[in-house]
Amino acid sequence: MGGEGVAGLGYQELRTSLCWVTGGTRPLPFLSWVLPAVPAPAMGLELYLDLLSQPCRAVYIFAKKNSIPFELRTVDLLKGQNHSDDFVQVNPLRKVPALKDGDFTLAESVAILLYLARKYEAPDHWYPQDLQARARVDEYLSWQHTALRTSCTRTMWQKMMLPIFLGQRVPPETLANTLAELDRCLQLLEDKFLKDQDFLAGPHISVADLVAITELMHPVSAGCDIFKSRPKLAAWRQRVEAAVGEDLFREAHAVLMKAKDLPPADTAMKERLKPLAQLFL
Repeated sequence: MGGEGVAGLGYQELRTSLCWVTGGTRPLPFLSWVLPAVPAPAMGLELYLDLLSQPCRAVYIFAKKNSIPFELRTVDLLKGQNHSDDFVQVNPLRKVPALKDGDFTLAESVAILLYLARKYEAPDHWYPQDLQARARVDEYLSWQHTALRTSCTRTMWQKMMLPIFLGQRVPPETLANTLAELDRCLQLLEDKFLKDQDFLAGPHISVADLVAITELMHPVSAGCDIFKSRPKLAAWRQRVEAAVGEDLFREAHAVLMKAKDLPPADTAMKERLKPLAQLFL
């Protein structure tokens, strides 16, 4: 029941009784002080995600790891569901992840991660209160958008999605340049951000590590063993997986790791994805 009213009756029982006594369809206005309106149930947190997307996986892992209750709304990017009228009402930018919390909506993965960390008071290590530790997290989150994000995404598409899923040839020199840029970004990740620390922002895992590891799994899914020649990075990956939990890590990446087994796209999907494909060449 919504709550208890007069003499122990529930709100709905009391309303029904008063309606019967007065012979009307609703209680008389002067009884409103006795019978407050039943509050409408609050809308729960909804996360709009496609786990093929690396920032969606970061948000998913963070919410699950911190026991944040949410309703998963799957948005299939390959099917163009991010352009549906229903989704555009949630996020006019037509991108995932997106968040809906009652009447409040939010786009952009970093904004969503920090909103969840603050609202649900996640442990401090995820987004530290210490000024300089937080600045280190912010520094990585600011850098990765145009560095690691770009090279990891292009690698996956050029090695797997374009030739296998879309049947589109990728010039060898294009792939070689992309892999060289990925290698450069991985070196920066080690030298500038990880250094000799356990995690990117210090001794404990933070949202920076989640954002980074989900990026790196993109080329891994396409068959690039980026950790083989980088023992420092490989050890960091093991620490991140252990901190998150191996089961949750596998769960979040299951869709991605099966992407190589997707059936070839049909003509209509190839046409719809043509503009996107051009971005990755």
